[in-house]
Amino acid sequence: MSLAVKAGTIALPGAMRHNSRMEPADPTDRRHDDGPSATVAEGERKVSSALEALLDFYISAGADGWLELEPSDAFALSETVPAARAAPAGVPAAPTAGPAARQMPPQSQPPQSQPPMRAPAAPAQGAMAAGAAVVPGDEVVVAAREAARTAATLDALRETLSRFDGCNLKLTAKSLVFADGPANARVMFVGEAPGREEDARGLPFVGRSGQLLDRMLEAIGLARGEVYITNVVPWRPPGNRTPSPQETEICKPFVLRQIELVQPKVLVFLGGASAKALTGVQDGILRLRGRWLDLPLGPAAQGATIRAVATLHPAYLLRSPVQKRYAWRDFLAIRAALDEASGT
Repeated sequence: MSLAVKAGTIALPGAMRHNSRMEPADPTDRRHDDGPSATVAEGERKVSSALEALLDFYISAGADGWLELEPSDAFALSETVPAARAAPAGVPAAPTAGPAARQMPPQSQPPQSQPPMRAPAAPAQGAMAAGAAVVPGDEVVVAAREAARTAATLDALRETLSRFDGCNLKLTAKSLVFADGPANARVMFVGEAPGREEDARGLPFVGRSGQLLDRMLEAIGLARGEVYITNVVPWRPPGNRTPSPQETEICKPFVLRQIELVQPKVLVFLGGASAKALTGVQDGILRLRGRWLDLPLGPAAQGATIRAVATLHPAYLLRSPVQKRYAWRDFLAIRAALDEASGT
């Protein structure tokens, strides 16, 4: 047996390194194996980490559930499904590109040289009634305004919104995130749109941003159960993207109706997006925050207005904690406005 001596240490061959009694090593023991199996294990670990990162990406992008077990050609379906929905009674629908259509014999397939049948464009209200995706337009906004106007209570408004199919975000969201809080709240908070946690639970501001908002409320002597919290857009955009101007315009009548029904003493915009959507101001949030505005209510309020102020969104404060000093000033002003309104 040969020994390798280096720097005062003795390196034993692999077969004699099992224990201090110089017994032969167990060939099944991988604790000291630095050969090919160690390389394989390292590779498996890297693959596992890559798969976990990919899953995290899919979840953050909104792909957090499987809709079908069999893959389908979405481009082919987009050509045939609208025609099938719009086909009048008694007329057979065009075959889809599903598994049954792919198994048809070649002679039964329609000629490839002919363009696919397209149904004439249906009115927006008809598309909404069918539960299909709609092209945002003025008629959808008018339908949203009419639907919101007819709701006499918050419960009726929630029911109306749950049946409203004019916003395509409803097709991808898990749940309707309407609002949280009492109908007679003295202060109302309005954000932009729900996130993943809110979409899963059906309540606004319940994730990390909501937890910070709860602590900010407690700092000025308010409990979450005392305030009314909602968003301009009640459905989560895929991947937490910013709602488009069309989506915001379609959903805006419903949040304006909530403000009319609650009639809070103070209205607080959480972030610049909700302030711009409801007031039309174009200033950035750092210039807009802390500035008091008068938000006019609808025609039924006979010219009444509500005091409104914008502050930094809790999500922004989580990313930039140094800006919390400005939010603290805003919340102190909100507390003072509530005390003034109640005469204390």
